[in-house]
Amino acid sequence: MTGIFSAGERPSERRLAFLIAIALTFYVGVWAIGFLPAPDGRESVREPVVSPAGDAGLYTPPIAAVAPFVILLLSIALLPLSPATARWWDHPRYQFLVAVALSGATLVYYLTVHPGGVANEFTHHPGSLPGLNTVLAVLSNALLAEYLPFIALLFSLYVVSGGIHVSGNLAAHPLVNCAFLGVGALLASVVGTTGAAMILIRPLLQANKGRTHRSHTVVFFIFVVCNCGGLLLPTGDPPLFLGYLRGVPFTWTLRLWPYWIGVNVAIIAIYYLWERRLYRAEPARNLRRDERLATPLRLEGARNFLWLGLIVVSVAVIVPDQSLPGTPWIAPPLLREAILMVIVLLSIATSDGAARARNGFTYHAILEVAALFLGIFICLQVPIEILSVRGSEMGLNSPLVFFWTTGLLSSFLDNAPTYIVFFEMATALPIEA
Repeated sequence: MTGIFSAGERPSERRLAFLIAIALTFYVGVWAIGFLPAPDGRESVREPVVSPAGDAGLYTPPIAAVAPFVILLLSIALLPLSPATARWWDHPRYQFLVAVALSGATLVYYLTVHPGGVANEFTHHPGSLPGLNTVLAVLSNALLAEYLPFIALLFSLYVVSGGIHVSGNLAAHPLVNCAFLGVGALLASVVGTTGAAMILIRPLLQANKGRTHRSHTVVFFIFVVCNCGGLLLPTGDPPLFLGYLRGVPFTWTLRLWPYWIGVNVAIIAIYYLWERRLYRAEPARNLRRDERLATPLRLEGARNFLWLGLIVVSVAVIVPDQSLPGTPWIAPPLLREAILMVIVLLSIATSDGAARARNGFTYHAILEVAALFLGIFICLQVPIEILSVRGSEMGLNSPLVFFWTTGLLSSFLDNAPTYIVFFEMATALPIEA
């Protein structure tokens, strides 16, 4: 069995993984220590308490407390664009340090300023005392209830999909490229947008390697496979999984299939018209060489589709604190995430490492996500708390306004925190009879 950090690993990846592990160990360790029994035998902070502020909904953090969250999102959006900071930001360890520093500032606010009353969603306790108890509740909500399930799903889909290699060189006809987009849209809703992109991007690039006009194909691939395709299941896109963690039924998004079909068909149709025009403008020698060098597709690592299926089933049927289907057993917290990690190990143990090597597989991208979202989920607790109380006062009270506002923000900020922010805002709206 190959090591989990062996395929294409770089020393910087090992160091970043080590730093993330240390930060998680520290944060979860602080949480765990706070829930140990008191030395004198009294109940620890597991006992439900109510802060001096009374009900948690009566206190709203000041807007200034959102600053770490805003700075972190602006850093992600803007620092890669500036020549002065792009190379610095490209090193994941600096992304990690920024995320930890800003999340630390948020925890300092909860430790020293916040009056308490934060509900602990992970342990289902209604309120916290000021100070350390509030920090424990925040860490529970950010890491145990959200971050670990989120990153475990992304990590498992990323690693298992990385073991599937599609080789060959199809002739890059317009309809062939459209087929890549269509298949990618279907895969994206099951194995996730990242997994579908990892499986299909290399054969798509290989097919179009000899074309002069090819950059537009990659752009439309991003539109369909990396964005719009992952709509039908929570495993398809990270924001949908976060909604699932907040109680949206697993199959709820399946009812959106008409919109999924409509949007993806429209984008692929636009691409086809554009691609057909550029294909006709392609130099004849390029098209002849493309036809001459065409070879059938070949699939390696097909058994990883079994592991991907088990990931989807595990996410669908294992819900913490609910009975497992057909049994009286209640699923404990983080059982689902433990099973996902077992599936990852099984995938690595039963797959040919050469397939991952041919994919150019590394852990670099998923470690960047893990580093940044560690900070995002902690910093996000302040806006969540504000919006759960004041969301109805923000003036966003119709589907049309939500549609354009969320689209505007997610166009330059990450769509996962955008989803959470507006989800909380929507739950604060009064329910119409």
